[in-house]
Amino acid sequence: MTIILDGSSLTIEKLVAIARFGEKVELAPAALERIKTCRAMLEDKLAKHEIMYGTNTGIGEFSEIVLTDEQTKEFQRYLIYNHAAGIGEPVAIESVRAALAGRINVHAHGNSGCRPEITLTFVEMLNKGVTPVVCQKGSVGASGDLAPMAQAALLLMGEGEAFYQNERLPGKVAMEKAGIQIPGLMARDGLAAINGSNLLTAISGLQIYDMQRFLKQAEICAAMSIEALLGNLKPYNTRLHELRGFSGSITSAKNIMKCLEKSDLATGKIKTKVQDAYSMRSTPQVIGAARDAIAYARSQVEIELNGVGDNPIYLPDLKLTLTGANFQGSPVSLPMDMAGAAITMVCVLSERRLNRLVNPALSTGLPDFLAHKPGFFSGMMLSQYTADHLIVEQRILSAPASIQSIPAAADQEDFVSMGMNTAIKNGQILDNAYGILGIEFMAAAQALDFRSFTPGIGTSKAREIIRKIVAHLEIDRPLHIDHNNMKALVKSGEILDEVQAVVGNLN
Repeated sequence: MTIILDGSSLTIEKLVAIARFGEKVELAPAALERIKTCRAMLEDKLAKHEIMYGTNTGIGEFSEIVLTDEQTKEFQRYLIYNHAAGIGEPVAIESVRAALAGRINVHAHGNSGCRPEITLTFVEMLNKGVTPVVCQKGSVGASGDLAPMAQAALLLMGEGEAFYQNERLPGKVAMEKAGIQIPGLMARDGLAAINGSNLLTAISGLQIYDMQRFLKQAEICAAMSIEALLGNLKPYNTRLHELRGFSGSITSAKNIMKCLEKSDLATGKIKTKVQDAYSMRSTPQVIGAARDAIAYARSQVEIELNGVGDNPIYLPDLKLTLTGANFQGSPVSLPMDMAGAAITMVCVLSERRLNRLVNPALSTGLPDFLAHKPGFFSGMMLSQYTADHLIVEQRILSAPASIQSIPAAADQEDFVSMGMNTAIKNGQILDNAYGILGIEFMAAAQALDFRSFTPGIGTSKAREIIRKIVAHLEIDRPLHIDHNNMKALVKSGEILDEVQAVVGNLN
């Protein structure tokens, strides 16, 4: 179904549908009228030689330099040239598509001042599969993501590069093959195409979607480990969590118990300890805290997706031009720093449960390191090493980028959000998280194979899916293949989808 971009109703799920699954987009008719109205106002002000930042003035430190009429016509071209100054490998296609959708949604408010041809060209690029090649690094996340968005804007002049039908092509060639007319740039068009934190917000939106699915898998995995370790299930009674009041904790406890439904552990057939270690019994509180942190980050990202992140901003009803800093990425980078740390925290907890599964002093009767002939075979001893490596890397990456400002532009831009650094490191944190959880899943499945009781509906299904990918570890074998296969399985979300099919949706 075509997604209507109207400036106010873009959700993370819609963003994922556009960026990742190629859903078509359409600019709302009312939004197109707002864009036209705003452009008419801007052209009237230009005709009257009213000074407007970035339109008939220079930018940054050069904002006090007023341009002639002739310079105003040419300025936008050179603005894009000098800002297309990134470095590194291309950003993922889905991330650039999400950024274009976000930029269209900014324009839809009718406060950006560009010609409608600019916005409609972005719409065509999304619908026809032309994705600008954008370097990953170079944005400081204030004045927007200028370097990457300027690379995207090169296509508006028939320049730059683009991915089209699985080829990397010169921008002009890609646009011609797709049948998209090149609009060129006139006054204000270039800055209106780049002056917002659209790429870091887009990447963050996709990450939030993946983080929330990851946490549900973390709950399934925790249920498997708790079951394999003969855990006392009283800590997962929702009444306990309702008394404290944190919604994330309540939800997490519910999900864990859903997965353990019909387990012999839940029916009281198995003797358990009076009280388990923190890594088991505080799982709902820890994953719940991550849920709450990521829910807050989600709310901030969705506000930004539907807000006017631009400069200057035009108010046609009042015939008013306002300059400010609505491009500043801090409202997204700060909560996303917290979201990345939350994922790391959940992974630290995962490794501690893994430790209990393989440590003979803590595993409640499981074989040493889950090996069939401990001493001759080492079982999953080295799997823990790998998880530990990934966690240390995550801890390093969890230092906040949002406090790492370095002044630029002769101190005119003397505080910046570094939000692209947040987005890049969160991608690495998530990538490691899939591997860490994959290893715990693998260990939990191995441990449950040693138990003779009936496991829960959800945990049984999870083990079934794991066994399609990774065989029981009867004798030692090179585990890197299993680790990578489990990482891919977690990233795919197949375990989550299959478990939800038998227990119902996890909240």
